[in-house]
Amino acid sequence: MISQLAYLGIASPKAEEWRDYATRLLGAVIAEDGADGAVRVKVDDRGYRIAVHPAERDELRYVGWDCGNETVLRSYVAELRGKGVDVRDGGADELKERQVAELYWFTDPFGNRHELVWGQYSHPNSFFPGRPMRGRFVTGDLGLGHIVLIVPNLDEANAFYADTLGFRLSDRVKSDIFNLRFYHCNGRHHSLAVAEIPGMTGINHLMLEVESFDDLGTAIDLFTADPEREILLSLGRHTNDLMTSIYVQTPSSMQIEYGHGGITVDDLTWVAGTHDLPSIWGHHRSQAYLDGPPGIFRTLPEAAE
Repeated sequence: MISQLAYLGIASPKAEEWRDYATRLLGAVIAEDGADGAVRVKVDDRGYRIAVHPAERDELRYVGWDCGNETVLRSYVAELRGKGVDVRDGGADELKERQVAELYWFTDPFGNRHELVWGQYSHPNSFFPGRPMRGRFVTGDLGLGHIVLIVPNLDEANAFYADTLGFRLSDRVKSDIFNLRFYHCNGRHHSLAVAEIPGMTGINHLMLEVESFDDLGTAIDLFTADPEREILLSLGRHTNDLMTSIYVQTPSSMQIEYGHGGITVDDLTWVAGTHDLPSIWGHHRSQAYLDGPPGIFRTLPEAAE
């Protein structure tokens, strides 16, 4: 089974801008570049967690999921193949590039690449924030954070991610405007969420959680003072995971949710629910958000016909 979100890979013509963005604004650190010049971002002692590959357009390249150890990974791969998922072996170059001990991959029904790994390289005591911070990023057994993927059909997505991959439903947000499902694979309220936009797929945002509320406040000050990196959604608190957060622009279309204080879930006691609003308060949309909802989107072939 999948135990956590391990890493995220995107591509962008503005990959180089992540060097300043990730350190000065997010408080992350730049690791050694990838073989193709990818800018790699550290938020903890893992070798890196985010890779931004140079490319002509913004793209979601891959999502990495950790399965914990080789026994669990190989058993899970065999289970998925038994369900008809075309899981392929990663090559030596991919193992070296991703800095993992073992890797398999498949594409979801919408063409997005997912990688299953164990043994992600770690360097104890190697992470020191890129800007002054009171605490660290919340990772460890909870993984990198969470991602929200765009899917054309929520029922089809649920059948794949929950029924086939085994993600557990945390809850959902459904209204005339919103239609999302949230899934967990460990104690974090959700490591994956899917939002329905007919005819489209891609990624809306990556969430990074910080230990200290003061570090969230500092990020608000830094983004407010930066004329090129707007806060897209103001400070607010979500109805489901109770995360207090802002949503900010990145150099590459995708948003970052920068948050603090998300709740954890326990499968023995957790009861999934439904909310009709995403936030208890706040998260007001900026004009830049209204002009074009951020995210790396791709039109599916059948929708383009």
